[in-house]
Amino acid sequence: MPHTSSAIKRPARAIIQDQIQFLKSWASNPLRTGAIAPSGRALAAALAAAVDVEMEGPIVELGPGTGVVTAALLARGIAPERIYAIEYNPEFCAMLRKRFPLVNIIQGDAYDIENTLAPHIQQPLAAVISSLPLFTQAVPLRVGLLKTAFAMMQKGAPFIQFSYAAVPAFPASEVNYVASTSPWILRNLPPARVWSYRAG
Repeated sequence: MPHTSSAIKRPARAIIQDQIQFLKSWASNPLRTGAIAPSGRALAAALAAAVDVEMEGPIVELGPGTGVVTAALLARGIAPERIYAIEYNPEFCAMLRKRFPLVNIIQGDAYDIENTLAPHIQQPLAAVISSLPLFTQAVPLRVGLLKTAFAMMQKGAPFIQFSYAAVPAFPASEVNYVASTSPWILRNLPPARVWSYRAG
């Protein structure tokens, strides 16, 4: 049975407050926050849909922000204890811990995923879902993140990333992967696609 959360269906006032908080975070550090608003529900649902719920093991969320994707994962029936959400912003961490008390909220650097997760997870990951603004980062940092994530994941497990761009965030010449994409999600502003990368 899907887990319910007050963050899945929330009043308009709360959503506007999230947008304001997100905008403040972007203004203080645009390269790290990347977007000026949280992902829309349609995009969050598409990210969650890319997870194989039958594959056992921890699910890691990178850059959960205000928790829109976290709520979508819970709505798919994923147990909150399986979710490990890495968020850099301490204010977002405090917000997430209130909204999702059973989810593992970790304040830390998602780009240093191995060291950030080392005290918390020992088994192979079932999926990594990323809302990080990868195109604001240098290629070596992006490639290093994907390679490290692949090394931490089960065989066939996906690294799931949304993007506003029409090209992959990881140069195929730098890392061996097989990628698939969703159709453009036009109900998101701006329109985005979900990319799923698996080790080649």
